[in-house]
Amino acid sequence: MRGHKRKHILVTGGAGFLGSHLCERLLNAGHEVICVDNFFTGDRDNILAISGHPRFEFIRHDITLPIYLEVDEIYNLACPASPIHYQLDPVQTTKTSVHGAINMLGLAKRTGAKIFQASTSEVYGDPAMHPQQESYWGNVNPIGPRACYDEGKRCAETLFFDYNRQHKTRIRVARIFNTYGPRMHPNDGRVVSNFIVQALRGEPITLFGEGQQTRSFCYVDDLIEGFVKLMDAPDDVTGPINLGNPVEFTIQQLAELVIELTGAGSILVHKPLPQDDPRQRKPDITLAQQHLNWQPTIPLREGLGKTIAYFEGLLQRGEL
Repeated sequence: MRGHKRKHILVTGGAGFLGSHLCERLLNAGHEVICVDNFFTGDRDNILAISGHPRFEFIRHDITLPIYLEVDEIYNLACPASPIHYQLDPVQTTKTSVHGAINMLGLAKRTGAKIFQASTSEVYGDPAMHPQQESYWGNVNPIGPRACYDEGKRCAETLFFDYNRQHKTRIRVARIFNTYGPRMHPNDGRVVSNFIVQALRGEPITLFGEGQQTRSFCYVDDLIEGFVKLMDAPDDVTGPINLGNPVEFTIQQLAELVIELTGAGSILVHKPLPQDDPRQRKPDITLAQQHLNWQPTIPLREGLGKTIAYFEGLLQRGEL
C-alpha cells in the first residue's frame, strides 16, 4: 500500500473481548497480525471471522512461558480481567501479569519492538482522588481478594518503566477503565454483561449495596481507537495514560437503562457489596486529549443498544 508501512504485530490475549476487536482493527489497517491466546478466558468464536485472513496467524500459547517471534509491535493484553475469572486462580493471574510482562518485554528488547501494556484503572484501587489522574498512586489492598489482579498490573507497570529506563525499550502504558461491547463474556461477572443477560432472561437484576456506586462506561470501538493512537504516538508519550469514558453513571442508572432498552420486566434486587469494591471510578482523560487527541464519541445508550443486540443473538442461538 502506497505511503503505508505494513507492520508485524503481536497481540497477546488476542482471542479475548478487547484483543479480538484490536486484531480486526489492525488487519483492517493493513498489518500482519499474530494472535496469541491460551483460551483461559478468550474464545475461538471471537476470532472466527478473521481466522482465514491471509495476514492473520493464531498461536495457542501461555505468555507465562517465553515465545520467540520477529515482530515490530506488541500489544500485551493477556490476563483475565473480571473478578470471577481472575479469582479462580489468583496465583496464575499474578504470574500472567508479572511473568507475562517479563517475557513480552524480553521479546521487545530482543527485537527492538515497541510494546503496549494493557493496564487498568484497578491500579487506583478504591480511590481517594476523584476523578482519577495518572499522577495518583492509588489506594490498593495488597493482600485482599482482588490483589492478584490489582497488584499484578501495578507490578507490570513497574517492569515496563524499568525496561524503558534500563534498556531504552519503547513502551506505551494504558490504564483501561470500564469497557463494554459485543464479545463480552456472558458469565464474566462484569456489570454491563450481568445486567443485559439477567434482563434478556427475565431475571431480577442484581445490585450490590444501594447501587449508588459509580462507574464510567467506554464502548469498545472508542477504546481500541485509543490503543492505536497511543501506540502511534511519539516515543516520549509512554503513559501511563487513562483510556475510558469520563461520563459517570450510578450502577442503578445503568440497570434502569438496560431494563428500558431490552423492554424487560426485571425488578432490582440488592445484595451486600463485595470486599474492596470501589465506590467511585471515573477517569481524568486530560492527558489522552492533549497527547493523543482522543476522547470517546459513542454515548452509553447507543453502545448498549449494540451490545444488547449481540447478546440477543447469543440467546437466539441457545448460547446464553
